[in-house]
Amino acid sequence: MKYLFPTLLLIVSTHFSVYAQTGSAQEPVRFVGGQTVDPSLHEGRLRYAIGTENRQTMRANRTHPEYADGQGWTYNHASNICYWNGTFFQHYLSNPVDEHVAPGQTLVLTSKDGRNWNKPQVVFPPYQAPPDVKIPDGYKGYMMHQRMGFYVAPNGRLLVLGFYGHTENPFRKGGIGRVVREVYKDGTFGPIYFIRYTTDAPWNESNTSYPFYKKSTDTDFVASCEALLKDQLMTFQWYEEDGGTDGFHNNKKGASALSYYHRKDGKVVALWKKSMTAISSDEGKTFSEPVKVPTFLMSGGKQWGQKTEDGRYAISYNPIEQTQYRFPLVVVTGEDGIIYDNMLLVQGELPPRRFSGRWKDFGPCYMRGIEEGNGNPPGTDMWLSYSMNKEDIWIGRVPVPIKYAVKGTVSDNFDQLAIGGIIPDWNIYAPAWATPSVIKSPEKTGNAIQLFDKDPCDYARAIRVFEEGKNVSTSFKIYADPANTGRLEIDLTDQFGNRPVRISFDEKGNILATDGSKEKILQPYQKAKWYTLEIRTEANLTGQYSLAIDGKKVLEKAQLAEAVKSIERLSLRTGTYRNLPNRLTPNETNDPPLTGADEPVDPTIFYIDDVVIKSL
Repeated sequence: MKYLFPTLLLIVSTHFSVYAQTGSAQEPVRFVGGQTVDPSLHEGRLRYAIGTENRQTMRANRTHPEYADGQGWTYNHASNICYWNGTFFQHYLSNPVDEHVAPGQTLVLTSKDGRNWNKPQVVFPPYQAPPDVKIPDGYKGYMMHQRMGFYVAPNGRLLVLGFYGHTENPFRKGGIGRVVREVYKDGTFGPIYFIRYTTDAPWNESNTSYPFYKKSTDTDFVASCEALLKDQLMTFQWYEEDGGTDGFHNNKKGASALSYYHRKDGKVVALWKKSMTAISSDEGKTFSEPVKVPTFLMSGGKQWGQKTEDGRYAISYNPIEQTQYRFPLVVVTGEDGIIYDNMLLVQGELPPRRFSGRWKDFGPCYMRGIEEGNGNPPGTDMWLSYSMNKEDIWIGRVPVPIKYAVKGTVSDNFDQLAIGGIIPDWNIYAPAWATPSVIKSPEKTGNAIQLFDKDPCDYARAIRVFEEGKNVSTSFKIYADPANTGRLEIDLTDQFGNRPVRISFDEKGNILATDGSKEKILQPYQKAKWYTLEIRTEANLTGQYSLAIDGKKVLEKAQLAEAVKSIERLSLRTGTYRNLPNRLTPNETNDPPLTGADEPVDPTIFYIDDVVIKSL
């Protein structure tokens, strides 16, 4: 018995575990917020990052390419952005129908303000191999694939890049090489060159269709390319497509779809798909072994991390493990680039997928921001580029500091705002054919928000977050345009997206509201006439609300449609509430295009003004 105690000590010491220290190579980042996504709802029952504006920059159109990109292709994905020469640049790859199926090309859009975008231009066309080069066995043509899009060189030149590979696998031996061309200040593009051939296959200048960059007679362009090739962080994004068997990546181990940022102590944090992370202390020459961070729940979608203009940090991703269902799009924030909190919605909408295609996952995914060194737009906003359903291309503007709560009375009359400009503190969902915007107020002085919608498959939406309250007065004015043919739905919601108060101006000219489980017609409305609505809500005292129209009570002691403890959002939407597709909707189906998806419909046009919301 005298040897028992030393024996136990030996057993304990030999089974001692070293736990990960947050911020170290064992756990570079951690989410401590505790919020989780309800997978049954598009919004996930999350709060909004206040003032976020999501705008569709390219709406795919198969039968009317002139409305879209001029191509008529409906697989569009993997977008990137930068800001240079006072201009936003956004690029994306495109295939006719399916992911990883030839032909493939890359297009670029531009915008001066990030809100109004020019028509896309083809920057890297479908690859045409030299006539004596045969497609290897097992491959079926050429496509594009890219993990980075732009590089602003130290000499001020802007390069745009893409990667040519083989259908169906562009990685390693399926890859050909990375191409580059210069973007000139007048908006035109220089010649296409290869900047690097994949080292996993025998490609070189003799058997590919574009010259090597060193053949350029523009010495500054060559210098820009060589500066990029020496940038260990930028080029580590190429790892999947080119493993660098020649030592190009300094024998580092990487994962899929790198993004990176510098934290306050100067170390670089690497983020990849599937919650993988690592740290570098030497500007990317070496990285720690990639590890999976369990507090960041994600799957095959990309994640994006950056330092924000307020000196804090943000990571954006899809917090779900189901690769085929990449929604919602969220952001988490932190002080030091290590600890993250407050999971908030960037994009809580999921429109129907109009066109089937292989691997066209549902939702807003593959988000990318502006990489360090690739420009800094005016203002403090964080910008995110992403695709929706791998079909349409979108841009998100997230105001910084990123917040979810409002204090005090809301009083918005929009009169001081620029026509067509930003609507501060409102969350805006703006498809190309269904746009909320500031315009001159019809039949009265000042400005108003117009919700204009001609999209057969989507709607315009504007959300105003207000101070969370149990007893709240909400008043605003509504006007239906003489040309209006559609409906406006008005909801008051709680922080989880529950909709206890539901009012609508329908297509038949009626104002309706719910009383418990029943919807009642309250009165008719006329077009070209302003109506003042005042809603008094008692969320958790009596579970009731009242509604007055133009000072006359039309609904009193109406029961809430759902039980809630409080409310904090006013939502206006030019269409019915939706929650399909959901995570049970089959993804890999070969359905025909949605009927009428390519044709605009008669417009829905409503205006809102003089929004006042306060706690009672």
